[in-house]
Amino acid sequence: MSPAARFVVPVLCGLFLGAWVTGANMQMPDQPVRDPAAEAVKAQPPGADRPELKKTAHDQSEKFDWTKPAPLTPAFKDQPNGGRITGFDFARDPLGAPQPFTTFEEVMKKESAGKAKVMAAQKSLLESRYDLTPRHEAKLKMSRGKTICVGPTARLAKGLSWETIGGVAAEDMKKNNLFPYPSLAHPLQTNGGQVFPAMQIKMFPRLERFDVEFDLPEAFLPEFPPAIFLQNRPELGDVSRGQVLHLGNFRELFKEILTPVQLEGLRLLLTPIPQEEFNLTDDRKSPHPQQGVACFDCHVNGHTTGQFHLSPDIRPQERRFRLDTTSLRGVFNQQIHGSKRSLRSVEDFTEFEQRTAYFNGDPIRAMKKGFQEFPRSVVPHMAQVQNMLDVPPAPKLTPLGRLDSRKANEAEMRGEKLFFGKANCAVCHPAPFYTNHEMADLHLERFLNEPGDGPIKNFTLRGIKESPPYLHDGRCLTLEDTVEFFNIVLELKLTPEEKADLVAFLRCL
Repeated sequence: MSPAARFVVPVLCGLFLGAWVTGANMQMPDQPVRDPAAEAVKAQPPGADRPELKKTAHDQSEKFDWTKPAPLTPAFKDQPNGGRITGFDFARDPLGAPQPFTTFEEVMKKESAGKAKVMAAQKSLLESRYDLTPRHEAKLKMSRGKTICVGPTARLAKGLSWETIGGVAAEDMKKNNLFPYPSLAHPLQTNGGQVFPAMQIKMFPRLERFDVEFDLPEAFLPEFPPAIFLQNRPELGDVSRGQVLHLGNFRELFKEILTPVQLEGLRLLLTPIPQEEFNLTDDRKSPHPQQGVACFDCHVNGHTTGQFHLSPDIRPQERRFRLDTTSLRGVFNQQIHGSKRSLRSVEDFTEFEQRTAYFNGDPIRAMKKGFQEFPRSVVPHMAQVQNMLDVPPAPKLTPLGRLDSRKANEAEMRGEKLFFGKANCAVCHPAPFYTNHEMADLHLERFLNEPGDGPIKNFTLRGIKESPPYLHDGRCLTLEDTVEFFNIVLELKLTPEEKADLVAFLRCL
């Protein structure tokens, strides 16, 4: 082969391969969404067109019963337990198994049967606390058009009104159990773990669990899929094109927008890695083995759709609290990361999540289910992508983050004055980005027969209208609920008109 041919042939092959891959990744509008991560481990029904998968007497013989293996030597019969480890062995038994040698099938059968009771109890709890009938105002919409629910939704004790509850002393509220916003529990605290909303599971069935499901109505969640705004290309607006980012479409969407380094970081953020409840072992909560969960499964399109799990850094299990997935929008302008962990860089946050949110702060479990550490050499690539994510446009704000009086209405202007004055919001959420990069402890134990949460990060309020529900555990379903919450906790004594004005301002951010 001539030198020219040795050069031309590989190039032509490369061009052909590239065109083939691009075509394979393209999504036609009328086609169902592909999930390459699920396709890689798609379950094949036993015996379906596969005669070698059919069970035979040989396969069912005692020789292949791992629970009753033949001992190495008859001499073991005189040793303790016949030479066997008969107690719980984490490498062998599912986490939380009631007894040694419990099988996956036994766990799934039992917990699947109990799922309806678990969710009925959670529904009863939610309905006792909230009016879950969605109320909308047609003009209030998120970036891609979903209407925003208005509140407040919390139910008050008989005889109380929102006008009077703010005047009840903290000790009386605690004594008589009157505080309307106690902590919101995980539906299945013992198992805990990541729980995804039904609208996301419908698109990506691999995220379904057999033991528990999402509890809040979709009306009170962010829009799906969320919009994507890039701080390096603001002129593009929403670059999601109405799609959920996944391994099958990200290059087609961003190959002319992101750099090669950022594209590689995005690939990693979209690549599932083993997680406590979603993995390839029998110790999982998904019906079929799964490669795991991707960073952007929780932070869909760099935002959130209300997924929740448990705070990984507290023990014992019953002291861990529900933790909503927070948006990654605007992390480039934040100095601490994580609701409780106070990580000091996006890189640290990215690297540490595998040991915290993924495995509950316990790397011992990761050794069994799939220990996947991101080397520090690629972590900056992932961080670069996160640092590209911007907050939604706020056309009524000036470059310094304050309202433009030529664009804002009177209620919004009054709300801004309250925000920076009587309501004391700006103490923790100053302009222009509406966060002080610190953590604050509201000492809710003053009002509740609960131990309190300790310091929680003061998240940015930019784009807050698109991130319901609110507070770290989602206990405030609407912005109106959030204002009522702080009116009580900070003893602000706001009037109904002032509360409405404050909400109007928050929707401008």
